[in-house]
Amino acid sequence: MPSQDYYEILGVSRDASGDEIKQAYRALARKHHPDVARDKSKAEHQFKEINEAYEVLSDPRKRAQYDRFGSVGNGSSAGMGDFGFGQAGFGDIFDMFFGNVRGGAQARRAGPERGADLRYDVEITLEEAFNGTTKEIVFDRLGQCETCKGSGAQAGTMVVPCDRCGGSGMVRNTRATPLGQIVTQSPCSRCGGEGHVIPSPCETCNGTGRRETETRLTITVPAGVDDGSRIRIAGSGEGGTRGGPAGDLYVYLRVEPHRLFRREGRDTFVDVPVSFTEATLGSTIEVPSLAGDVDLTLPAGTQSGTTLRLRGYGMPTVRGATRGDHHVTVHVVVPTKLSRRQRELLEAYAEAGGDAVGERTFFDRVKDAFRPE
Repeated sequence: MPSQDYYEILGVSRDASGDEIKQAYRALARKHHPDVARDKSKAEHQFKEINEAYEVLSDPRKRAQYDRFGSVGNGSSAGMGDFGFGQAGFGDIFDMFFGNVRGGAQARRAGPERGADLRYDVEITLEEAFNGTTKEIVFDRLGQCETCKGSGAQAGTMVVPCDRCGGSGMVRNTRATPLGQIVTQSPCSRCGGEGHVIPSPCETCNGTGRRETETRLTITVPAGVDDGSRIRIAGSGEGGTRGGPAGDLYVYLRVEPHRLFRREGRDTFVDVPVSFTEATLGSTIEVPSLAGDVDLTLPAGTQSGTTLRLRGYGMPTVRGATRGDHHVTVHVVVPTKLSRRQRELLEAYAEAGGDAVGERTFFDRVKDAFRPE
């Protein structure tokens, strides 16, 4: 008869499934394994109980006997010595601590590494996006140390193989476990996994082979770029390590809002005020565009809010093959002050159209037209 209930030891209910029992066992085995626990003697006792409980509850026949009689045979743990692994087996224990890899980590020497990419944000005006422009940018980046040319060693000295790992960057560790000796590999603590050491580090970069420097670049912004566009400049990011290539610089463009124009893709839009007489009689007016002032013909009787299109006066494509359109929305401006002469003329106009001021208005006649007889 066990000193403690097997279900309590694993922390599972009596109707727990086989998968639940195995999951609980693995979690407890990781926690109480003598190789990882602080209190070794206590861990050995707990680990033995955990394995004994798992050996019984993971076997349907033994579990049925235990549920019925409260014990399995003489209550032994199948003769597995101090730790009684039973059905847990070598595979379960090894997988818990090392995953599915057999034989530990593979030795590898750290090779060249590419430098990190950098980002730089630039604001441009809509006119600059229309015409294209150049911008000078200044930023700090980790580049190759000019003193040691990236080696990390002082002039006249050399980088030498690590004497602890023999230049492999990895060291073998042997551990004695209840299963026997397990050999694993880990990065060498002396060289940090590099496989080499620098007896006399460069004083400029402290042996890193890189140093932060100020970089100035002139970038070309092509015509037609939109807000959020980015420009890639290869090799202008952080410098690589161990002879690796430099990363790239990505310049992100933000187009500032314009006081007159708005943009939708390749098309541009503008609002233009026109006088009552220009809209009524028709006229040729001068309207602004990103390409300069353009003549626009207003048909007679143009209504306020009408949008007219000027083909080919919008934004260019980045490759410059075509341009979008420029859309002009006219807004008829009603005068707020009239001279005596202007008022007389408008009254005459209203009278000629049957809209005499002070008499029945146009809206009165509209209401009459819809009034039932």
